[in-house]
Amino acid sequence: MQFSPLDVVMADARNNPSEIAREALKRLAERRVAPTPANYQACYFEIARLPNVLPFPEPALRQLAGALCAHGDAQAAQLARLDSAISGRSWQGVQEALLGYIAAGQASSGAASLPHETTLLLLRLCEPLFAAMGKEDRRFSRAADEMLAVLRVSPCEAKRFEQAARRVVDMLPCVVEEEVEIRESLLKLLHMIIENIGDLGIDDAWFKGQIDGLLAAVAPPLTLRHLDEMERRLRDVMEKQAQARLRSLEAQQEMRAMLAAFIERLGSINQSSEAFQARIENSARQIEAVKRIEDLAPLLADVVSATHSMAEETAGSREQLRALQERVLATEAELVQLHRELDNASLLARHDPLTEALNRKGLDEALEREIGAVRRHNTPLSLSMLDIDNFKRLNDQLGHEAGDKALIHLVNLARRCMRPSDTLARYGGEEFVILMPDTTQAQGIEAMTRLQRELTKAFFLADGQKVLITFSAGVAELREGENGHDAVCRADKAMYLAKRAGKNRVVGA
Repeated sequence: MQFSPLDVVMADARNNPSEIAREALKRLAERRVAPTPANYQACYFEIARLPNVLPFPEPALRQLAGALCAHGDAQAAQLARLDSAISGRSWQGVQEALLGYIAAGQASSGAASLPHETTLLLLRLCEPLFAAMGKEDRRFSRAADEMLAVLRVSPCEAKRFEQAARRVVDMLPCVVEEEVEIRESLLKLLHMIIENIGDLGIDDAWFKGQIDGLLAAVAPPLTLRHLDEMERRLRDVMEKQAQARLRSLEAQQEMRAMLAAFIERLGSINQSSEAFQARIENSARQIEAVKRIEDLAPLLADVVSATHSMAEETAGSREQLRALQERVLATEAELVQLHRELDNASLLARHDPLTEALNRKGLDEALEREIGAVRRHNTPLSLSMLDIDNFKRLNDQLGHEAGDKALIHLVNLARRCMRPSDTLARYGGEEFVILMPDTTQAQGIEAMTRLQRELTKAFFLADGQKVLITFSAGVAELREGENGHDAVCRADKAMYLAKRAGKNRVVGA
Protein backbone atom coordinates (compact mmCIF):
# COMPACT_ATOMS: atom_id res chain seq x y z
CA MET A 1 0.00 0.00 0.00
CA GLN A 2 1.37 3.38 -1.00
CA PHE A 3 1.20 6.39 1.44
CA SER A 4 1.45 9.93 0.28
CA PRO A 5 3.85 12.26 2.06
CA LEU A 6 0.85 14.08 3.64
CA ASP A 7 -0.52 10.82 5.06
CA VAL A 8 2.90 10.07 6.53
CA VAL A 9 3.03 13.51 8.09
CA MET A 10 -0.54 13.14 9.47
CA ALA A 11 0.23 9.73 10.91
CA ASP A 12 3.26 11.09 12.64
CA ALA A 13 1.29 14.07 13.83
CA ARG A 14 -1.38 11.88 15.43
CA ASN A 15 1.30 10.20 17.44
CA ASN A 16 3.15 13.43 18.34
CA PRO A 17 1.11 16.00 20.32
CA SER A 18 3.49 18.82 19.49
CA GLU A 19 3.07 18.13 15.78
CA ILE A 20 -0.72 18.01 16.22
CA ALA A 21 -0.65 21.36 17.96
CA ARG A 22 1.51 22.94 15.25
CA GLU A 23 -0.74 21.55 12.52
CA ALA A 24 -3.82 22.84 14.32
CA LEU A 25 -2.42 26.36 14.35
CA LYS A 26 -1.67 26.10 10.61
CA ARG A 27 -5.25 25.10 9.86
CA LEU A 28 -6.64 27.95 11.87
CA ALA A 29 -4.47 30.30 9.82
CA GLU A 30 -5.40 28.65 6.52
CA ARG A 31 -9.11 28.78 7.35
CA ARG A 32 -8.79 32.30 8.71
CA VAL A 33 -10.57 31.30 11.91
CA ALA A 34 -10.02 33.15 15.15
CA PRO A 35 -7.64 31.22 17.42
CA THR A 36 -10.13 30.84 20.30
CA PRO A 37 -9.79 27.92 22.71
CA ALA A 38 -12.92 26.30 21.26
CA ASN A 39 -11.69 26.65 17.62
CA TYR A 40 -8.21 25.45 18.54
CA GLN A 41 -9.68 22.43 20.37
CA ALA A 42 -11.86 21.54 17.35
CA CYS A 43 -8.86 21.64 15.00
CA TYR A 44 -6.71 19.69 17.40
CA PHE A 45 -9.29 16.89 17.82
CA GLU A 46 -9.94 16.87 14.06
CA ILE A 47 -6.25 16.27 13.26
CA ALA A 48 -5.91 13.71 16.03
CA ARG A 49 -9.14 12.08 14.83
CA LEU A 50 -10.61 12.26 18.36
CA PRO A 51 -14.19 13.15 19.35
CA ASN A 52 -14.60 16.87 20.14
CA VAL A 53 -15.91 16.55 23.77
CA LEU A 54 -15.87 19.61 26.07
CA PRO A 55 -14.32 19.17 29.55
CA PHE A 56 -16.68 18.64 32.54
CA PRO A 57 -17.26 22.09 34.19
CA GLU A 58 -17.35 20.92 37.81
CA PRO A 59 -16.56 24.34 39.45
CA ALA A 60 -19.32 26.06 37.52
CA LEU A 61 -21.80 23.32 38.34
CA ARG A 62 -20.84 23.49 42.03
CA GLN A 63 -21.48 27.21 41.98
CA LEU A 64 -24.86 26.66 40.34
CA ALA A 65 -25.86 23.99 42.84
CA GLY A 66 -24.88 26.26 45.74
CA ALA A 67 -27.15 29.04 44.45
CA LEU A 68 -30.22 26.78 44.37
CA CYS A 69 -32.53 26.71 47.43
CA ALA A 70 -34.70 23.79 48.48
CA HIS A 71 -38.41 24.51 49.11
CA GLY A 72 -39.64 21.30 50.60
CA ASP A 73 -38.27 17.79 50.98
CA ALA A 74 -38.70 16.95 47.29
CA GLN A 75 -36.40 19.72 46.09
CA ALA A 76 -33.90 18.95 48.85
CA ALA A 77 -33.68 15.35 47.57
CA GLN A 78 -33.07 16.56 43.99
CA LEU A 79 -30.28 18.89 45.13
CA ALA A 80 -28.61 15.98 46.90
CA ARG A 81 -28.92 13.98 43.69
CA LEU A 82 -27.35 16.89 41.75
CA ASP A 83 -24.38 16.95 44.13
CA SER A 84 -23.81 13.24 43.59
CA ALA A 85 -24.00 13.65 39.79
CA ILE A 86 -21.41 16.46 39.85
CA SER A 87 -19.10 14.36 41.98
CA GLY A 88 -19.47 11.49 39.48
CA ARG A 89 -19.00 13.90 36.54
CA SER A 90 -22.22 12.56 35.03
CA TRP A 91 -23.88 14.90 32.54
CA GLN A 92 -26.97 12.71 32.44
CA GLY A 93 -27.23 12.69 36.23
CA VAL A 94 -26.89 16.47 36.31
CA GLN A 95 -29.61 16.84 33.72
CA GLU A 96 -32.02 14.49 35.52
CA ALA A 97 -31.39 16.14 38.89
CA LEU A 98 -32.06 19.63 37.51
CA LEU A 99 -35.23 18.49 35.76
CA GLY A 100 -36.38 16.81 38.98
CA TYR A 101 -35.65 20.01 40.97
CA ILE A 102 -37.76 22.08 38.56
CA ALA A 103 -40.63 19.57 38.67
CA ALA A 104 -40.61 19.50 42.47
CA GLY A 105 -40.73 23.30 42.54
CA GLN A 106 -43.69 23.36 40.19
CA ALA A 107 -45.54 20.79 42.33
CA SER A 108 -44.88 22.66 45.57
CA SER A 109 -45.98 25.99 44.09
CA GLY A 110 -49.25 24.38 43.07
CA ALA A 111 -49.92 23.21 46.68
CA ALA A 112 -48.01 25.66 48.91
CA SER A 113 -48.34 25.09 52.65
CA LEU A 114 -48.27 27.45 55.61
CA PRO A 115 -45.28 27.31 57.96
CA HIS A 116 -45.94 25.12 61.01
CA GLU A 117 -45.38 27.99 63.47
CA THR A 118 -47.85 30.19 61.58
CA THR A 119 -50.45 27.41 61.64
CA LEU A 120 -50.11 26.96 65.40
CA LEU A 121 -50.38 30.72 65.94
CA LEU A 122 -53.55 30.90 63.85
CA LEU A 123 -55.06 28.01 65.81
CA ARG A 124 -54.28 29.71 69.13
CA LEU A 125 -55.91 32.89 67.83
CA CYS A 126 -58.97 31.44 66.15
CA GLU A 127 -60.05 28.68 68.55
CA PRO A 128 -60.88 30.93 71.54
CA LEU A 129 -62.18 33.67 69.23
CA PHE A 130 -64.66 31.37 67.51
CA ALA A 131 -65.65 29.80 70.84
CA ALA A 132 -66.52 33.28 72.13
CA MET A 133 -68.76 33.83 69.08
CA GLY A 134 -71.01 30.96 70.17
CA LYS A 135 -72.99 28.57 67.99
CA GLU A 136 -76.09 30.68 67.41
CA ASP A 137 -75.24 31.51 63.79
CA ARG A 138 -75.04 28.06 62.25
CA ARG A 139 -73.59 29.21 58.92
CA PHE A 140 -70.75 31.07 60.61
CA SER A 141 -70.21 28.19 63.03
CA ARG A 142 -69.85 25.71 60.14
CA ALA A 143 -67.45 28.03 58.29
CA ALA A 144 -65.38 28.51 61.44
CA ASP A 145 -65.24 24.75 62.06
CA GLU A 146 -64.13 24.16 58.47
CA MET A 147 -61.37 26.75 58.81
CA LEU A 148 -60.15 25.17 62.05
CA ALA A 149 -60.23 21.72 60.42
CA VAL A 150 -58.01 23.01 57.59
CA LEU A 151 -55.57 24.48 60.12
CA ARG A 152 -55.39 21.22 62.07
CA VAL A 153 -54.15 19.28 58.98
CA SER A 154 -50.36 19.28 58.79
CA PRO A 155 -49.02 20.64 56.54
CA CYS A 156 -51.77 23.21 56.09
CA GLU A 157 -52.40 23.94 52.40
CA ALA A 158 -52.33 27.68 51.83
CA LYS A 159 -54.95 27.54 49.08
CA ARG A 160 -57.49 25.63 51.17
CA PHE A 161 -56.87 27.92 54.15
CA GLU A 162 -57.37 30.99 51.98
CA GLN A 163 -60.70 29.69 50.74
CA ALA A 164 -61.90 28.74 54.23
CA ALA A 165 -60.69 32.01 55.74
CA ARG A 166 -62.38 34.05 53.02
CA ARG A 167 -65.76 32.51 53.90
CA VAL A 168 -65.23 33.31 57.58
CA VAL A 169 -64.10 36.87 56.89
CA ASP A 170 -67.11 37.53 54.67
CA MET A 171 -69.49 36.60 57.49
CA LEU A 172 -67.48 37.96 60.44
CA PRO A 173 -68.61 41.64 60.35
CA CYS A 174 -72.29 40.71 60.55
CA VAL A 175 -71.66 38.23 63.36
CA VAL A 176 -69.59 40.70 65.39
CA GLU A 177 -72.15 43.46 64.88
CA GLU A 178 -74.92 41.15 66.02
CA GLU A 179 -72.92 40.05 69.09
CA VAL A 180 -72.35 43.70 70.05
CA GLU A 181 -76.04 44.50 69.65
CA ILE A 182 -77.02 41.46 71.72
CA ARG A 183 -74.57 42.45 74.46
CA GLU A 184 -75.85 46.03 74.56
CA SER A 185 -79.48 44.87 74.57
CA LEU A 186 -78.81 42.41 77.41
CA LEU A 187 -77.12 45.13 79.43
CA LYS A 188 -80.04 47.49 78.87
CA LEU A 189 -82.50 44.77 79.83
CA LEU A 190 -80.49 43.88 82.93
CA HIS A 191 -80.29 47.56 83.87
CA MET A 192 -84.07 47.92 83.54
CA ILE A 193 -84.71 44.82 85.66
CA ILE A 194 -82.32 45.96 88.39
CA GLU A 195 -83.85 49.45 88.48
CA ASN A 196 -87.35 48.00 88.63
CA ILE A 197 -86.40 45.70 91.50
CA GLY A 198 -84.83 48.68 93.23
CA ASP A 199 -88.05 50.68 92.89
CA LEU A 200 -90.02 47.80 94.39
CA GLY A 201 -87.69 47.65 97.39
CA ILE A 202 -87.07 51.38 97.80
CA ASP A 203 -87.86 51.36 101.54
CA ASP A 204 -85.18 48.76 102.29
CA ALA A 205 -81.88 50.63 102.63
CA TRP A 206 -79.84 47.41 102.57
CA PHE A 207 -81.51 46.20 99.45
CA LYS A 208 -81.10 49.61 97.81
CA GLY A 209 -77.37 49.41 98.47
CA GLN A 210 -77.17 46.11 96.61
CA ILE A 211 -79.17 47.53 93.72
CA ASP A 212 -76.83 50.52 93.47
CA GLY A 213 -73.86 48.15 93.41
CA LEU A 214 -75.37 46.07 90.63
CA LEU A 215 -76.12 49.18 88.59
CA ALA A 216 -72.52 50.31 89.01
CA ALA A 217 -71.26 46.86 88.04
CA VAL A 218 -73.15 46.75 84.75
CA ALA A 219 -72.17 50.30 83.73
CA PRO A 220 -69.57 50.44 80.94
CA PRO A 221 -66.68 50.03 80.69
CA LEU A 222 -66.92 46.44 81.84
CA THR A 223 -63.69 44.88 83.11
CA LEU A 224 -63.18 41.57 84.89
CA ARG A 225 -61.25 43.30 87.66
CA HIS A 226 -64.13 45.74 88.25
CA LEU A 227 -66.74 42.99 88.18
CA ASP A 228 -64.74 40.80 90.57
CA GLU A 229 -64.36 43.66 93.03
CA MET A 230 -68.06 44.54 92.82
CA GLU A 231 -68.94 40.87 93.34
CA ARG A 232 -66.78 40.78 96.46
CA ARG A 233 -68.35 43.93 97.86
CA LEU A 234 -71.90 42.89 97.03
CA ARG A 235 -71.27 39.49 98.59
CA ASP A 236 -70.10 41.31 101.73
CA VAL A 237 -73.29 43.38 101.72
CA MET A 238 -75.42 40.26 101.28
CA GLU A 239 -73.62 38.46 104.12
CA LYS A 240 -74.10 41.44 106.43
CA GLN A 241 -77.73 41.67 105.38
CA ALA A 242 -78.29 37.99 106.12
CA GLN A 243 -76.50 38.40 109.45
CA ALA A 244 -78.59 41.43 110.36
CA ARG A 245 -81.85 39.77 109.39
CA LEU A 246 -80.96 36.61 111.30
CA ARG A 247 -80.05 38.71 114.33
CA SER A 248 -83.30 40.64 113.92
CA LEU A 249 -85.28 37.41 113.99
CA GLU A 250 -83.35 36.28 117.06
CA ALA A 251 -83.98 39.65 118.67
CA GLN A 252 -87.67 39.36 117.90
CA GLN A 253 -87.75 35.95 119.56
CA GLU A 254 -85.89 37.34 122.55
CA MET A 255 -88.30 40.27 122.73
CA ARG A 256 -91.24 37.88 122.65
CA ALA A 257 -89.67 35.73 125.36
CA MET A 258 -88.89 38.77 127.51
CA LEU A 259 -92.40 40.15 126.99
CA ALA A 260 -93.89 36.78 127.94
CA ALA A 261 -91.69 36.68 131.05
CA PHE A 262 -92.73 40.23 131.86
CA ILE A 263 -96.41 39.40 131.51
CA GLU A 264 -95.91 36.23 133.55
CA ARG A 265 -94.14 38.23 136.25
CA LEU A 266 -96.94 40.77 136.26
CA GLY A 267 -99.40 37.93 136.64
CA SER A 268 -97.35 36.48 139.45
CA ILE A 269 -97.19 39.87 141.12
CA ASN A 270 -100.94 40.20 140.73
CA GLN A 271 -101.53 36.74 142.19
CA SER A 272 -99.15 37.50 145.03
CA SER A 273 -100.96 40.76 145.63
CA GLU A 274 -104.32 39.00 145.68
CA ALA A 275 -102.98 36.34 148.06
CA PHE A 276 -101.43 39.00 150.25
CA GLN A 277 -104.66 40.96 150.25
CA ALA A 278 -106.62 37.84 151.15
CA ARG A 279 -104.20 37.06 154.00
CA ILE A 280 -104.44 40.64 155.25
CA GLU A 281 -108.26 40.60 155.10
CA ASN A 282 -108.33 37.25 156.88
CA SER A 283 -105.90 38.55 159.50
CA ALA A 284 -108.06 41.67 159.93
CA ARG A 285 -111.16 39.54 160.54
CA GLN A 286 -109.24 37.42 163.01
CA ILE A 287 -107.96 40.54 164.75
CA GLU A 288 -111.52 41.83 165.11
CA ALA A 289 -112.47 38.54 166.76
CA VAL A 290 -109.55 38.57 169.24
CA LYS A 291 -110.63 38.78 172.87
CA ARG A 292 -107.24 38.57 174.52
CA ILE A 293 -104.13 40.51 173.87
CA GLU A 294 -101.92 37.39 173.88
CA ASP A 295 -103.96 35.99 170.95
CA LEU A 296 -103.02 39.07 168.87
CA ALA A 297 -99.26 38.29 168.72
CA PRO A 298 -99.49 35.29 166.32
CA LEU A 299 -101.78 37.21 163.99
CA LEU A 300 -99.41 40.17 163.87
CA ALA A 301 -96.49 37.84 163.23
CA ASP A 302 -98.40 36.32 160.32
CA VAL A 303 -99.15 39.78 158.92
CA VAL A 304 -95.49 40.81 159.23
CA SER A 305 -94.38 37.56 157.56
CA ALA A 306 -96.81 38.09 154.69
CA THR A 307 -95.64 41.68 154.30
CA HIS A 308 -91.97 40.60 154.21
CA SER A 309 -92.75 37.93 151.64
CA MET A 310 -94.62 40.43 149.52
CA ALA A 311 -91.78 42.95 149.77
CA GLU A 312 -89.16 40.34 148.84
CA GLU A 313 -91.20 39.10 145.89
CA THR A 314 -91.78 42.67 144.72
CA ALA A 315 -88.07 43.43 144.95
CA GLY A 316 -87.26 40.25 142.99
CA SER A 317 -89.80 41.16 140.33
CA ARG A 318 -88.35 44.65 140.13
CA GLU A 319 -84.85 43.23 139.55
CA GLN A 320 -86.12 40.82 136.91
CA LEU A 321 -87.91 43.63 135.11
CA ARG A 322 -84.77 45.79 135.26
CA ALA A 323 -82.74 42.88 133.77
CA LEU A 324 -85.34 42.50 131.02
CA GLN A 325 -85.10 46.21 130.26
CA GLU A 326 -81.28 46.04 130.05
CA ARG A 327 -81.48 43.07 127.69
CA VAL A 328 -83.92 44.98 125.49
CA LEU A 329 -81.60 48.00 125.35
CA ALA A 330 -78.56 45.81 124.60
CA THR A 331 -80.39 44.02 121.80
CA GLU A 332 -81.54 47.31 120.33
CA ALA A 333 -77.98 48.70 120.41
CA GLU A 334 -76.66 45.58 118.68
CA LEU A 335 -79.24 45.90 115.93
CA VAL A 336 -78.39 49.57 115.46
CA GLN A 337 -74.70 48.67 115.08
CA LEU A 338 -75.53 45.94 112.53
CA HIS A 339 -77.63 48.40 110.58
CA ARG A 340 -74.80 50.95 110.63
CA GLU A 341 -72.27 48.39 109.34
CA LEU A 342 -74.68 47.33 106.62
CA ASP A 343 -75.26 50.93 105.58
CA ASN A 344 -71.50 51.46 105.34
CA ALA A 345 -71.12 48.34 103.21
CA SER A 346 -73.93 49.53 100.96
CA LEU A 347 -72.26 52.92 100.54
CA LEU A 348 -69.14 51.17 99.22
CA ALA A 349 -71.19 50.15 96.19
CA ARG A 350 -71.08 53.82 95.11
CA HIS A 351 -67.27 53.95 95.07
CA ASP A 352 -64.64 52.76 92.60
CA PRO A 353 -62.88 49.74 94.15
CA LEU A 354 -59.40 50.72 92.90
CA THR A 355 -59.12 54.45 93.63
CA GLU A 356 -61.97 54.70 96.19
CA ALA A 357 -63.27 57.71 94.28
CA LEU A 358 -66.97 57.79 93.45
CA ASN A 359 -68.03 55.58 90.54
CA ARG A 360 -70.55 56.47 87.84
CA LYS A 361 -73.50 55.76 90.14
CA GLY A 362 -72.00 57.89 92.91
CA LEU A 363 -71.24 60.65 90.38
CA ASP A 364 -74.85 60.70 89.17
CA GLU A 365 -76.10 61.10 92.74
CA ALA A 366 -73.53 63.81 93.56
CA LEU A 367 -74.29 65.65 90.31
CA GLU A 368 -78.01 65.57 91.02
CA ARG A 369 -77.38 66.91 94.52
CA GLU A 370 -75.13 69.74 93.30
CA ILE A 371 -77.52 70.73 90.52
CA GLY A 372 -80.31 70.92 93.11
CA ALA A 373 -78.14 73.29 95.17
CA VAL A 374 -77.48 75.40 92.06
CA ARG A 375 -81.18 75.72 91.37
CA ARG A 376 -81.96 76.63 94.99
CA HIS A 377 -79.16 79.13 95.62
CA ASN A 378 -78.51 80.37 92.06
CA THR A 379 -74.76 79.68 92.34
CA PRO A 380 -72.36 78.55 89.58
CA LEU A 381 -71.26 74.95 89.18
CA SER A 382 -68.31 73.88 87.02
CA LEU A 383 -67.22 70.36 86.26
CA SER A 384 -64.03 69.07 84.70
CA MET A 385 -63.41 65.95 82.66
CA LEU A 386 -59.74 64.95 82.78
CA ASP A 387 -57.93 62.08 81.07
CA ILE A 388 -54.35 60.87 81.70
CA ASP A 389 -52.13 61.40 78.64
CA ASN A 390 -50.52 58.38 76.96
CA PHE A 391 -51.96 56.00 79.56
CA LYS A 392 -51.99 53.02 77.19
CA ARG A 393 -48.28 53.47 76.50
CA LEU A 394 -47.62 53.63 80.24
CA ASN A 395 -49.51 50.35 80.68
CA ASP A 396 -47.66 48.68 77.80
CA GLN A 397 -44.22 49.78 79.00
CA LEU A 398 -44.56 49.41 82.78
CA GLY A 399 -47.44 46.93 83.15
CA HIS A 400 -51.05 47.19 84.31
CA GLU A 401 -50.07 47.17 87.98
CA ALA A 402 -48.03 50.33 87.44
CA GLY A 403 -50.99 51.80 85.54
CA ASP A 404 -53.29 51.15 88.51
CA LYS A 405 -50.79 52.78 90.87
CA ALA A 406 -50.58 55.79 88.54
CA LEU A 407 -54.38 56.21 88.78
CA ILE A 408 -54.20 56.04 92.58
CA HIS A 409 -51.33 58.56 92.54
CA LEU A 410 -53.42 61.02 90.52
CA VAL A 411 -56.47 60.59 92.77
CA ASN A 412 -54.47 61.11 95.96
CA LEU A 413 -52.84 64.26 94.59
CA ALA A 414 -56.18 65.59 93.32
CA ARG A 415 -57.74 65.10 96.75
CA ARG A 416 -54.94 67.12 98.36
CA CYS A 417 -55.51 69.98 95.90
CA MET A 418 -59.31 69.92 95.98
CA ARG A 419 -61.58 71.83 98.34
CA PRO A 420 -63.73 69.91 100.84
CA SER A 421 -66.81 70.89 98.82
CA ASP A 422 -65.43 69.45 95.55
CA THR A 423 -66.31 65.93 94.43
CA LEU A 424 -64.01 63.49 92.60
CA ALA A 425 -65.36 60.54 90.59
CA ARG A 426 -63.84 57.97 88.27
CA TYR A 427 -65.78 58.19 85.03
CA GLY A 428 -64.19 55.15 83.40
CA GLY A 429 -60.72 53.84 82.60
CA GLU A 430 -58.27 56.71 83.06
CA GLU A 431 -61.02 59.39 82.92
CA PHE A 432 -62.10 61.35 86.01
CA VAL A 433 -64.73 64.02 86.71
CA ILE A 434 -64.35 66.75 89.33
CA LEU A 435 -67.44 68.69 90.46
CA MET A 436 -66.60 72.22 91.65
CA PRO A 437 -69.56 74.05 93.27
CA ASP A 438 -69.54 77.86 93.56
CA THR A 439 -66.99 77.90 90.72
CA THR A 440 -67.15 79.67 87.36
CA GLN A 441 -65.59 78.19 84.24
CA ALA A 442 -62.58 80.52 84.45
CA GLN A 443 -62.00 79.53 88.06
CA GLY A 444 -62.37 75.86 87.12
CA ILE A 445 -59.77 76.18 84.36
CA GLU A 446 -57.43 77.86 86.83
CA ALA A 447 -57.97 75.03 89.36
CA MET A 448 -57.22 72.34 86.78
CA THR A 449 -54.11 74.19 85.58
CA ARG A 450 -52.92 74.39 89.18
CA LEU A 451 -53.48 70.64 89.56
CA GLN A 452 -51.43 70.04 86.42
CA ARG A 453 -48.52 72.01 87.88
CA GLU A 454 -48.69 70.06 91.13
CA LEU A 455 -48.72 66.80 89.20
CA THR A 456 -45.53 67.71 87.34
CA LYS A 457 -43.83 68.37 90.69
CA ALA A 458 -44.97 65.10 92.28
CA PHE A 459 -43.28 62.42 90.20
CA PHE A 460 -44.84 58.99 90.06
CA LEU A 461 -42.40 56.23 91.00
CA ALA A 462 -42.61 52.88 89.22
CA ASP A 463 -39.99 50.38 90.47
CA GLY A 464 -37.81 53.28 91.56
CA GLN A 465 -38.11 54.97 88.16
CA LYS A 466 -39.50 58.52 88.00
CA VAL A 467 -42.41 58.79 85.58
CA LEU A 468 -43.96 62.11 84.61
CA ILE A 469 -47.75 61.89 84.47
CA THR A 470 -49.80 64.57 82.70
CA PHE A 471 -53.47 64.93 81.86
CA SER A 472 -55.68 66.82 79.46
CA ALA A 473 -58.87 68.40 80.79
CA GLY A 474 -62.04 70.10 79.64
CA VAL A 475 -64.03 72.41 81.92
CA ALA A 476 -67.74 73.22 81.50
CA GLU A 477 -69.95 75.50 83.58
CA LEU A 478 -73.52 74.32 84.04
CA ARG A 479 -75.89 76.36 81.90
CA GLU A 480 -79.36 77.45 82.89
CA GLY A 481 -81.81 74.61 82.31
CA GLU A 482 -79.01 72.20 81.36
CA ASN A 483 -78.89 68.71 82.88
CA GLY A 484 -75.80 67.08 84.28
CA HIS A 485 -75.34 64.61 81.41
CA ASP A 486 -75.16 67.38 78.81
CA ALA A 487 -72.65 69.33 80.90
CA VAL A 488 -70.44 66.23 81.23
CA CYS A 489 -70.63 65.70 77.46
CA ARG A 490 -69.50 69.30 76.83
CA ALA A 491 -66.58 68.89 79.22
CA ASP A 492 -65.71 65.60 77.50
CA LYS A 493 -65.61 67.24 74.06
CA ALA A 494 -63.43 70.06 75.41
CA MET A 495 -61.08 67.45 76.88
CA TYR A 496 -60.66 65.84 73.45
CA LEU A 497 -59.88 69.25 71.99
CA ALA A 498 -57.14 69.57 74.60
CA LYS A 499 -55.81 66.17 73.50
CA ARG A 500 -55.70 67.22 69.85
CA ALA A 501 -54.05 70.53 70.73
CA GLY A 502 -51.00 68.76 72.14
CA LYS A 503 -52.09 67.25 75.50
CA ASN A 504 -51.22 68.43 79.01
CA ARG A 505 -53.52 71.43 78.74
CA VAL A 506 -56.98 72.64 79.83
CA VAL A 507 -59.72 73.78 77.43
CA GLY A 508 -63.02 75.42 78.32
CA ALA A 509 -66.25 74.09 76.88
